[in-house]
Amino acid sequence: MTTQPRGIRYGTAEARWVILATALGSGMAFLDSTVVNVALPAIDRELNAGFSGLQWTLDGYLLTLSSLLLLGGSLGDLYGRRRIFVLGLAGFTLASLACGLAPTTGALIVARALQGTGAALMVPGSLAIISASFHPDDRAKAIGAWSGLSGVSTAVGPFLGGYLVDAVSWRWVFLLNLPLAVVVAYASLRHMPESRGAEQQVRRPDIAGAATAALGLGGVVFALIEGPVRGYTDGLVVAAGAAGALCLAVFAVLEVRSREPMLPLDIFKSREFSASNGVTLALYGALSGALFLAVLQLQQQLGYSALAAGAAFLPVTVLLVTLSPAAGELSRRLGPRVPMTIGPFVAGCGLALLSRLAEGSSYLTTVAPGVVVFGLGMAITVAPLTTTAITSVATRHAGIASGVNNVFARLAGLLAVALLPLAAGISGGQVTTPTFRRAMLLAAGLCYVSAVTAFLTVRGRKGRPAAVASAVDQPGEAPA
Repeated sequence: MTTQPRGIRYGTAEARWVILATALGSGMAFLDSTVVNVALPAIDRELNAGFSGLQWTLDGYLLTLSSLLLLGGSLGDLYGRRRIFVLGLAGFTLASLACGLAPTTGALIVARALQGTGAALMVPGSLAIISASFHPDDRAKAIGAWSGLSGVSTAVGPFLGGYLVDAVSWRWVFLLNLPLAVVVAYASLRHMPESRGAEQQVRRPDIAGAATAALGLGGVVFALIEGPVRGYTDGLVVAAGAAGALCLAVFAVLEVRSREPMLPLDIFKSREFSASNGVTLALYGALSGALFLAVLQLQQQLGYSALAAGAAFLPVTVLLVTLSPAAGELSRRLGPRVPMTIGPFVAGCGLALLSRLAEGSSYLTTVAPGVVVFGLGMAITVAPLTTTAITSVATRHAGIASGVNNVFARLAGLLAVALLPLAAGISGGQVTTPTFRRAMLLAAGLCYVSAVTAFLTVRGRKGRPAAVASAVDQPGEAPA
C-alpha cells in the first residue's frame, strides 16, 4: 500500500520558523567564513598578525569545519538533527565570544578553530532538517529559500563586517553572533521538528570512521595550507600530507567493510550527487578566492574603506534574496542541468569583468557590472546545486549528504584562499593590479569548469529525483 508523503507545507507559519532557524544558523557559519575578510587589515594592525597569521585566521576556521563536517552530518542522522544543530550552535556561540575577546593572534586562531568545530555540527543539520521536514513537493522551494537566505550571509558579510570595523571594532564581527544565536536557539527549540535517519540502518556512531576522516582531512588540508608558506618539501608539511592521505585511505577501507558506516559510499553511485559535488568544488573555490582577493584589491589599490569594500558586493545579496527561491522552483520544473550550466558560466563572466579593477577604477563602470553579473550567476546556481546535492540520495542520508556537500564547499574555499594567491604570483600579502587580474581570470576559469562539468554530468530530468521519490516514506524518515 502506498503511503502519502508527510511533511511541512511551504508557506505555513511552521515552515517560516524552520526556514528562519536553519537559514540563520547556517548563515552565521557561512558569515564567519566571509565577514572576516574586510576585518583582516584591522586585525593585522592591532595584533600584528602578518600575512601568514591572516591566512590562518581564515583557514583555522575552515580547517576544523572541513575536517568535522562528515562527523556532524552523521551524528545528526544518528542522534537527532535538531539536537546536534543546537549543540553546534552553543559551541559556535561560545567560540565567537572567545574570538571577540582574543588578546593575541594565536588566541584568535585557536578560537576560530573552535568556531569551526561548532559550525561543523550545525551546518549539515540545517539543510538536512529542511530536506527531512518538508513535504516532497515543497522541498525545492524550501531549499531555494534556505539557499537564498544562507547565501545572503556570504554576500552581506563584507558589508556588515566593513561597517562594524569602521564604526566600532573588528571584534564586533564575532560578537555579533551572540544576539543572532539567541534568535536561532529560540526558533529551534520552540518550532523545529526533530528528525533522524532510519534507526534500523544506523544504530551506533562509527568512531573509527569519524576519527580517520577528521585526521585525514585535517592532515591533507594542513599540508595544502602550509605548503605555500613553509615549502612543499618541509618535513612537517610532508608528514601531515602523508599522514592525512593514509588516514583517508584507511577511512575508505573501513567504510567499505563497516555494517554501519558513517559515510555509505554507495551514495556516490548517484550520478547527480557526485556531479553536484564536483560543481560545488570548482564554483565555491572561485567564489571564496575571488571575494578574498577582491576585498583586498578594493582597499589596497582603490583606497576603499572597509565599509565601502563590503558595500560594493551588496548587489550579490539582493540578487540571491530575490532570485534563489524562483531558481529552486525553476530547477524542479525544468531539471537542474540548465541552471547549473548557465549559472556558473554567467558567474565566471562576472569575475572576468572584475579582473579590470585597477587604481582609479569607477564603481559604476567597473566594479558594479562585474558584481551584478557575478551575483546573477550565483543566484541562478546556488539553489539548484544545493537541491540536487541533497535530494539525489535517500532522505535517511540527508545529514551525511549535506555534510559531504559542505566538505566540498569548505575545502574549495580553503584551497582557494591558500593556493589562488600563489598561482597568481601574489607574495608578501600585497595584491598588485597584474596579480589581481591573473587571479580573477583563474577564478573565472574555475566557474567555466563547473559549468562544463554540470553540462556533461547532470541529467536534465524534471521533477523530484527518483532517489527521493522512493525514499520519502521509508521507516524512520518522518520528523520525530
